Amino acid sequence: MGETQHIRPALSGMNIQELERTLAGLPGDAPYRAGQIFSRISRGARSFAEMTNLPGPLRETLAERFSIRGSTTLEKQEDRDGTVKLRMGLAGGASVETVLLVSEPGDRLTACLSTQAGCPLGCVFCKTGSIGFFRNLETGEIVDQVLALSDLVRDRGKRISRMVIMGMGEPLLNLPALREALDILCDPRGFGFSKRKITLSTSGVYRGILDMAKNGPWTDLALSITTAREELRRRLMPGSAGDPLDRIKEALELYQKKIKRRITLEAVLLGGINTTGADAQALADFARGLSVVVNLIPWNPVEGLDFDKQALRKPPPEEIARFRRMLESRGLGVSTRYRRGRSICGACGQLGTLPAQGEDAAVAALPSLSYNSSTDSGSQPR
Repeated sequence: MGETQHIRPALSGMNIQELERTLAGLPGDAPYRAGQIFSRISRGARSFAEMTNLPGPLRETLAERFSIRGSTTLEKQEDRDGTVKLRMGLAGGASVETVLLVSEPGDRLTACLSTQAGCPLGCVFCKTGSIGFFRNLETGEIVDQVLALSDLVRDRGKRISRMVIMGMGEPLLNLPALREALDILCDPRGFGFSKRKITLSTSGVYRGILDMAKNGPWTDLALSITTAREELRRRLMPGSAGDPLDRIKEALELYQKKIKRRITLEAVLLGGINTTGADAQALADFARGLSVVVNLIPWNPVEGLDFDKQALRKPPPEEIARFRRMLESRGLGVSTRYRRGRSICGACGQLGTLPAQGEDAAVAALPSLSYNSSTDSGSQPR
């Protein structure tokens, strides 16, 4: 029998308190050294040898026992518009994609983060939903995405200014790990991100929104609604069946009272399917009583996806414009998302890479979509 390979624990998924506990028993002042290590990780250190502010013997001990990051960059793709997509290799052979979005004229850099390898929701218009579900990401695997994207811009003297939790997976089905990752990323002793510059997009996990309202993280929130016609929505987004729109709206009302900021309603527009007058009226009815903006997202083509045995199609400009006018005539504020990264399949709904040959290609059994909060799972929210 072959020798089992030892996997060194990664420090990127630890907050300062966890680092202090990890360093206890090693030479030196654990709280002081934990702060130093935490800061250097957030500034992009890739090896302990780079941490020259630490004593040499401590650096050697750390290198023997730990790694800094637990994920590796397997592939990089860059679009002409400046968008960069990375494929990150995870423990066990799965992989996940993360995207750096560059605004015009390049003065705002946004990290688009994934929370699951694959997705269990099965939305018919999304590539990620079509590949199945592998597993939830661990805290460090979420943080590692920001570290890897930051590596791309640090040499240019720039830093990531915004984060959107809109990559692969449903964030509220992995809220404990995401909450811990944002705790690390928002710590002023490290990255120091403001939660007001973070937007979390959810398909509408009712109990997850309630959990956020009570325990945080109090980020901006976007609901991927697609259509407010309940029956059609359940067919387009089968994972939403357990969370009816009336309950989702109740949760959004509570969350909005907490954050006192506008909520975004994201509607992926599918040609000839959800751009009717009935869709516009249903969306207006759902939005009544909420402070919202509707973000229209013309469907980004993904080969092989269909609905009712008909291939999905991108709506033409005139269909988009007509639907926008119908929404505006009903008193809704509307924006249209500028599509970036399409040539590298880095745009909304296009993320999703199956494990390469030789990797662990087994798709996990479809998990229960019943919500497990951080309290339910036994870990305490921070």
